[in-house]
Amino acid sequence: MTLPAARPGASPLAPAWLRVPEDPNALAAGVWSRNAVRAASGELELAGVPASALAAEFGTPLYVVDEADVRARAAETRAAFDAAMRGIGTTARVYYAGKAFLCTEVVRWIAEAGLGIDVASEGELAVALAGGADPARIGVHGNNKSGRQIARAVEAGVGAIVIDSAIEVERVAAAAARAGRVQPVRLRINSGVHASTHEYLATAREDQKFGVATTDAPGIVAAIRALPGLAFLGLHSHIGSQIFETQGFAEAARRLLALHARLLADGPVPELNLGGGFGIAYTVADDPMPISAIAEGMAAALAEAAADLGVALPAIAVEPGRSIVGPAGTTLYTVGTVKPVTVAVPDGAAADEAATAVRKYVSVDGGMSDNVRPALYGADYSARIASRASGDHPALARVVGMHCESGDVVARDEYLPMDVGPGDLLAVPATGAYGWAMASNYNWVPRPPVVAVRDGAARIIVRGETIDDLLARDPGVRP
Repeated sequence: MTLPAARPGASPLAPAWLRVPEDPNALAAGVWSRNAVRAASGELELAGVPASALAAEFGTPLYVVDEADVRARAAETRAAFDAAMRGIGTTARVYYAGKAFLCTEVVRWIAEAGLGIDVASEGELAVALAGGADPARIGVHGNNKSGRQIARAVEAGVGAIVIDSAIEVERVAAAAARAGRVQPVRLRINSGVHASTHEYLATAREDQKFGVATTDAPGIVAAIRALPGLAFLGLHSHIGSQIFETQGFAEAARRLLALHARLLADGPVPELNLGGGFGIAYTVADDPMPISAIAEGMAAALAEAAADLGVALPAIAVEPGRSIVGPAGTTLYTVGTVKPVTVAVPDGAAADEAATAVRKYVSVDGGMSDNVRPALYGADYSARIASRASGDHPALARVVGMHCESGDVVARDEYLPMDVGPGDLLAVPATGAYGWAMASNYNWVPRPPVVAVRDGAARIIVRGETIDDLLARDPGVRP
């Protein structure tokens, strides 16, 4: 749609990374799911399904997952690591992060792509098994696994339990003895490497709840090897999330392979799990590396470290995290109110700018109950009108939720058309990971359904809740 000739400049309230879009209807490549397009009518279509049709059938808020996108990213991730590790003479195993988003349908997609699944609770394990995941391809995480969780994992025959502290060695061994099984285990190492987005920090010791220090690892591995019910697979590491570079992985590989070499003196160490946490684009400011480049960078670092140490490379496992499902998700909302708010320009603005500026507050029918990341982490998101295209100028907006919290923000800074108004559908991309998974019933708001879209069709893969569902949990409610 043609915009009027005159366009306003950037708002002095906007962050430096946010650019005024040439077209506030455009969908930034890499931020939106691969099958999200503007139809000729101007409406957003997700895998061939119009946003208005989705809202009419399922209501809003609504989580929408592009099935073909998830399947493609899973297959591409596996292929990239298979090729990269084959190139340095070893093999790869890729684990999908159950904590990002899990339901039985997604379990089937992931299994068909040949990936394993890592789970971090008894409930996630139950979903993975209910979805038909091969137990041998399941990895169990957690810094405080209950006895029942450990027992169920052992009884199911999971491929690996990640031991997170010395106290878990005896617990897992006892469960294995009761089940009459030999349980494969990994040991999570606190490598002292922390990576986040474009930066990483290497220290002697990390101050966090996960893993054990490298200095403690030999003794714990000796205890594992001394117990007949346990089989030591190797070391595990996780250096962070939303990572856009490979330097942190290179340093972690160097440190872990040095420990790996020490452990080889007393027995086999068949594999090394380097974790993952690969980043995705939430806004136009994010520029994640292609998965092939990440795989090749990790492979090069491993090969160099192994050569320096004079050790053969073990099998490599990785856990990409949100990168498989995150970009494939979109959340649809309905706009309720729009409020222009005049605020003071922050200190440091150019002297010729006005002392105040206007920000549009666009309120939608969801918020921190369906996406807590902006309130919890200050995470940034993008947004676009989904039900139509607009010919109006872009204006700085803040998309906010309906909850009784000032921090209830959906998209902190975004340029939306000036005419955004009540009844418009609004779409927020890159919500496939940690949206539904971290949803709550705050303010007694029911959690929305999750719908999968593919080839012009939509179907529910997680049913939404109703207020009656919430009331049914309260024993004081009388019929």
